Amino acid sequence: MSPREPADARWSARRSGVYRAEDARGLSASDAPGLDVVPVSLDGVDGKAVLFERFAAALAFPDWFGANWDALEDCLGDLSWRPDAGRLLVIDGFETLQGAGGDDFRVLLGLLGDVAQDWAAEGRAFFAIFVDPRRGLTLRDWNAAGA
Repeated sequence: MSPREPADARWSARRSGVYRAEDARGLSASDAPGLDVVPVSLDGVDGKAVLFERFAAALAFPDWFGANWDALEDCLGDLSWRPDAGRLLVIDGFETLQGAGGDDFRVLLGLLGDVAQDWAAEGRAFFAIFVDPRRGLTLRDWNAAGA
């Protein structure tokens, strides 16, 4: 285990990725010690412009954030202005974006997966967990994945 690795194996960098959970129980700072836990509300988001605003606000992106997919990936891959810890993004209210048509939701999922892989390769935990009470997303279930 690296010095940056959380003590709780559930939050190991090796498990980094994009998941779904039926609710947000067990996804708070007290449940994930050593991680920077960030709630990201996508409630009512129907396109990428507002999506970028929500991520920028939740993670306090620097002024240089360019509000596009490449800039979102760059910021999520850097996060040097945040606490020096692994990451847990708890994302809720995604349904409007998912149902809006277009590729924005699919692109977001792919981007988050790529970022998680990059952080894991550096031995750092990065989790994006979508709160999905209807269990409609075809993502790995956080609880069934050995959490």
